[in-house]
Amino acid sequence: MDFDLFVIGAGSGGVRAARMAAAKGVKVAVVEDAPLGGTCVNLGCIPKKLYSYASSFPAHFSSSEGYGWSHVESSLDWELLKKNRAIEIKRLNGVYANLLKNSGVVLIEGRGSLVDKNTVKVGDKTYTAKNILIATGGWPSVPDVSGKELVITSNEIFDLPVFPKRLLVVGGGYIASEFASIFNGLGAKVIQLYRSEKILRGFDEDLRDFLSQEMIKHGVDIRVNSDVAKIEKTANGLLVTLKDGQTEEVDQVLYATGRVPNTKGLNLDAVGVKTNKKGQIEVDKNYTTSVESIYALGDVVGHLELTPVALGEAMTVVDYLFGDKKRQMSYDNIPTAIFTTPNAATVGLTEEQAREQYGEVLIFKSEFKALKHTLTGKTERTLMKMIVDKASDKVVGIHMVGDDAGEIIQGFAVALKAGATKAIFDNTIGIHPTAAEEFVTMRTPVEG
Repeated sequence: MDFDLFVIGAGSGGVRAARMAAAKGVKVAVVEDAPLGGTCVNLGCIPKKLYSYASSFPAHFSSSEGYGWSHVESSLDWELLKKNRAIEIKRLNGVYANLLKNSGVVLIEGRGSLVDKNTVKVGDKTYTAKNILIATGGWPSVPDVSGKELVITSNEIFDLPVFPKRLLVVGGGYIASEFASIFNGLGAKVIQLYRSEKILRGFDEDLRDFLSQEMIKHGVDIRVNSDVAKIEKTANGLLVTLKDGQTEEVDQVLYATGRVPNTKGLNLDAVGVKTNKKGQIEVDKNYTTSVESIYALGDVVGHLELTPVALGEAMTVVDYLFGDKKRQMSYDNIPTAIFTTPNAATVGLTEEQAREQYGEVLIFKSEFKALKHTLTGKTERTLMKMIVDKASDKVVGIHMVGDDAGEIIQGFAVALKAGATKAIFDNTIGIHPTAAEEFVTMRTPVEG
């Protein structure tokens, strides 16, 4: 065999697996046909967070007046933002290249496809490996709608030639909601359409309701129970006809209606790698596919489509193949953040999930205007919610909408992972004055 491990895909999960395997002294190769780092580095987490930061400055400028600062005249230089983002992403691409090189991993440029259970073809060359790992991630999906060729996805949104002053976002998940907030903050007039009753399906109901209200306060025109019928090009932009007959003329239509496994050209069927009805590769607890010697992880298997999850899965695969086989990936209490305005974050169970799993639960909630806004005159509010299993006093879910929610929930995620009870939270001294202290000072349940 040419290699002990051949990784198809140099995103976060693929690079982590390759590096950790090489560190154990095995011979590893990675093949990739796109910039290193995958979706997260190039078209996801990193550029999205950078643009989220960019979108927050106008609010900071206007808020400063309540603190005695003179009005700041500001305007967005779209070209400079794109340029600086590209410089940072290129730097990160180089970091990933050096990580692989310094680990002794062989990097092959091109698109890999399976030939058999131990062979990968790249261009006109073939490589053999004892083990093959598929880590090709996901890809934006656009439904069949008349005029779909005129729309963009999250792949294109970061580098549009002209800033879209009128943007229509289709979708109700966290990606759609984040881009709606980001471009609203950058100065665009944003309409967000979602075909169901509430955005952010799968999140806690209170969080969904509260965040939607706050996004609307900030200027996002959220329209639920609404969908696109057709899109047509006009002299001034795009004419969008909705299913209820209404029309809107916009500069761009962003579809963020879901992602599908990026398996095109992998030749999965020919070698017998099974996929489910969503196209996700089926794996067992060790990420072994239906073909012995072929493994898969990350968004392509669709467990939880988050970069840190792919990293954890990569460590599990490497331990199974080249370690003591003791490491197992846990999907319990995985925290996540939504970089909307305001931010939201969550860890553990929603109230609905907790009631189903535990029966009797206690609900603690606090809603307030953050100290920062007592002088700004703004109406933005913060929500904090805690869910406790009544029988054991164990905290089983924490949810927040407000500034720095992701930073705050990351810390409390450790407590949930450790099995902290409400009594432990109550016995913890808060840092005053902070928003985070609210989670250790809530004493009276609102429901239970």
